[in-house]
Amino acid sequence: MEPFAVHLDNFTGPLDLLLHLIKKNEVEITDIPIAEITAQYLAVIDTMQSLNLDVAGEFLLMAATLLHIKSRMLLPQVVEDSGEEEEEEDPRAELVRRLLEYQKYKEAAGQLETLPQLNRDLFARSAPAPEVVEEGEGEFVSIGLYDLMQALQQLLRERPAPLVHEISTEQLSVADRINQILGALQGQQSLAFTELFTSDGGRHEVIVTFLAMLELVKMRLLHLLQNKRFGTIWLSPAVIDESGGTLADEESLGYA
Repeated sequence: MEPFAVHLDNFTGPLDLLLHLIKKNEVEITDIPIAEITAQYLAVIDTMQSLNLDVAGEFLLMAATLLHIKSRMLLPQVVEDSGEEEEEEDPRAELVRRLLEYQKYKEAAGQLETLPQLNRDLFARSAPAPEVVEEGEGEFVSIGLYDLMQALQQLLRERPAPLVHEISTEQLSVADRINQILGALQGQQSLAFTELFTSDGGRHEVIVTFLAMLELVKMRLLHLLQNKRFGTIWLSPAVIDESGGTLADEESLGYA
């Protein structure tokens, strides 16, 4: 049986991932700690590959570039005949230039997105606003794929792989987990990301639940929101039925 694969449209490239890690670690773009950023970059790529997500060649090329920069920084300085060390260009300079240029265009794109689009490219559909559970945390904003990857990494760290492989007759499928998530959201306006996972569940449950959630996002039946940077991730239904429920009928989705 072929593995279940989910493909999303919000892979915006390796530079976007690097900017995300730089902001998360609160470091300057012009003084990147290559060793630390490279380790975190490779960890995200490894997580994406373990989930059978499509990792483009440009992500792997950037990983090779980071390793090349790290190796150049480890080389000793060249000493001239006069006894003075020859000043060489910082190996990070080209990467920093690309990151600054990418950040400039990304910020410009963000400003364009703030321009009015309602009733031009977008049309509103009435629905109740998601319930704000934490007071004073700020407004909810949409989160990206990399934030989800880091939340998944945290869950996997809390559930280390068992030393002994246990064979279980009960297997949880992505379709079953989709129906369970729909049931959990029934009658609710929001649900915490961590509430999807039981304390006694293993890594198999974590992976299947994560794929089911991505599939619901792909079908535009689910919104993922945060009300502060690196805060709790909340699941909010994107479709409200006429009877006051949360999501569309499960049989209409083909997962019943």
